[in-house]
Amino acid sequence: GQYSRPRLFVLPTMSGAVRKAVLLGVELAQKSLKGLMTKTAMDPALVDYVLYGTVIQEPKTSNIAREASINSGFPSNVPGHTVTQACISANQCFTTGAEKILSGQADVVVAGGCETFSDVPIRFSRPVRQRLIKAPKAMKKGAAGLLGLTKGLKMKDLAPEAPAIANYTTGEVMGHSADRLSARFGVSRADQDAFSLRSHHNAAAATEAGLYEDEIVRTNGITSENNIKGGSTMEKLQSLKPAFIKPHGTVTAGNASALTDGASAMLMMNEARALELGYTPKSILRSWAYVACDPFEDLLLGPTYAIAKVLKEMNLSIADIGVIEIHEAFAGQVLSNLVAMESKKFADDHLDGFHIGELPMDKINTLGGSLSLGHPFGATGGRLVTTASNRMVRGEGKYALIAACADGGIGHACILERYGDN
Repeated sequence: GQYSRPRLFVLPTMSGAVRKAVLLGVELAQKSLKGLMTKTAMDPALVDYVLYGTVIQEPKTSNIAREASINSGFPSNVPGHTVTQACISANQCFTTGAEKILSGQADVVVAGGCETFSDVPIRFSRPVRQRLIKAPKAMKKGAAGLLGLTKGLKMKDLAPEAPAIANYTTGEVMGHSADRLSARFGVSRADQDAFSLRSHHNAAAATEAGLYEDEIVRTNGITSENNIKGGSTMEKLQSLKPAFIKPHGTVTAGNASALTDGASAMLMMNEARALELGYTPKSILRSWAYVACDPFEDLLLGPTYAIAKVLKEMNLSIADIGVIEIHEAFAGQVLSNLVAMESKKFADDHLDGFHIGELPMDKINTLGGSLSLGHPFGATGGRLVTTASNRMVRGEGKYALIAACADGGIGHACILERYGDN
């Protein structure tokens, strides 16, 4: 279809997710950045800007983009900033990088993200924190002053606080939303388990075929994703109990994505600069969109709305798309979105009559997805772009569609075009 936005070129990317890396987020980020620079033989001094995403922030490295890049060999005069937008943080990084390039503020951008769940920041409770802030002044009054700080404290106040998983506005964890969404769109427990099993089997087959070798940086001796359960069966998945809505819910630990450690990074340039430096791009970022939905009822439906926007902007239909990569937060979330996209009534009621239609399962996440590969919040978007680009390079189609949901009712979609087909 006709398209007016200038073209943006994406080069090889690196990503990885591991179950327990036991590394700080900034250390994982450094590994992805160093791996990218090594793989592409890119001089960090030629990078104009670094954008990096993360969700659960370590206070010591709140601007993880800056701390990771400057400790990965990037010169001190290369600026960078950190983005947080839940599960689409890395997506926001590469589209923000695109905007910098298209506006002429940069020619070369590195974008990515990271997350570590094996070493999250755990705080004292608020009552204890408030008293610790007053401690220096109280110490001047001696023992009586310190004793006064304990006044009003309860036993429960002494318990540490882990980062909250529940949405701040709704008070609901995403698993509850996935369970309710699945019920709303008629997605059964068996449907969800079958989709999860497919993800693990696809990821295991892709790993066995060596299709991920080009994408993963060795971390603590690990060169493959270690959350994949290639030997899983429907019987094993069906034996698991509901994790959120008990006892009759349909979302379990087996059909929800695992919270893993990981990092990703990608190199982006305008075409002239890429060719000048001797690079052959893999894909072109052609269109992208962010949408917002009602977080109470449509928290995980963002992909449907975002996909409609990018297809309309590019004047494309699903038939034109050869590669589809959808973030698998929950099997029920993906399947519910597929039902919504296929529904003519949903299109009439919510998409101004734009009927997306059925997404062919043989194009969706053929190498596995977040259910099997894991979900490091800030990094997943980089993996989606990496895999989609490489699938196109291997001849799976001219266009790739990427979509993801995020906490807060945010959704993202973008369309890549294989370089050389334009």
